[in-house]
Amino acid sequence: MLTIAVTGATGTQGGATARALLAAGHRVRALTRRPDAPAAAALRALGAEVRHADFDDRASLDAALAGADALFAVTTPFGTDIDTEVRQGTALVDAAAGARLGHVVLTSAAHADRGTGIPHYESKWAVEQHLRASGLPWTVIAPAAFMDNYAGGWSREGLDGGVFAWPMPADRPLALIPAADIGAFAALVLRRRDDFAGHRVDIASDTCTPAQIAAALTAALGRPVVHEQLPLEQVRAHSADLAAMFAYFGDTGLDVDVAGLRRAYPEVGWQTFAQWAGGQEWTALQGR
Repeated sequence: MLTIAVTGATGTQGGATARALLAAGHRVRALTRRPDAPAAAALRALGAEVRHADFDDRASLDAALAGADALFAVTTPFGTDIDTEVRQGTALVDAAAGARLGHVVLTSAAHADRGTGIPHYESKWAVEQHLRASGLPWTVIAPAAFMDNYAGGWSREGLDGGVFAWPMPADRPLALIPAADIGAFAALVLRRRDDFAGHRVDIASDTCTPAQIAAALTAALGRPVVHEQLPLEQVRAHSADLAAMFAYFGDTGLDVDVAGLRRAYPEVGWQTFAQWAGGQEWTALQGR
């Protein structure tokens, strides 16, 4: 049984990883800036130890990581900026090195190592490089686009009106993954350190076009959903970073070996988009 510290434990990826690790019988140390948040209480109820940790407070990181065997690390520019993501990610890696952890699993983004020009991919690549140079045993898992995003934001708002608004052509494939599969794969990597140390793995569970996504949503919601291509200019008005990402998705795309992952790691489960959509509580999500 390992003691594994999990950053972002009250968020999407960290929360999924914490739950997968708890289900596998590991001791989870959930790190969060808000130990009193409802999401932290939910993890505590599942058996996690919740500790305060702030990326901008090295002493809190040192205390939170002391005595842990491994770390699941997630960083984000959203709610901050890419410079902050690099600074905080660097601080986290340095704290992990100071604690002499036996393994650090960093979640990044598929293709972040390919010079995409997408700002928040480049910041993740900078953190990856710092981790590689740290001397720690490391693994980078790099998820494709999140299925979970289709249940929120502008996509969710459009679905209430029967429209899947997405800034890509209807026939352009996109590699996708739900948070639950990220968590399951991260737990597998942490359990099998010797197999994964020193490796970077792009991960996805399915590949779908927007037209196929709209068809799956139609089946899941029980009412017609049509794809409507959102203009990139509209996305750019909200975020130049996200516009650059969608331009990359449309022009280059995310090629991830979904079939190979399914063959090599069947224990992860690897949900198709239709399976994921069919498992969502769409009525409860309405209006969110």
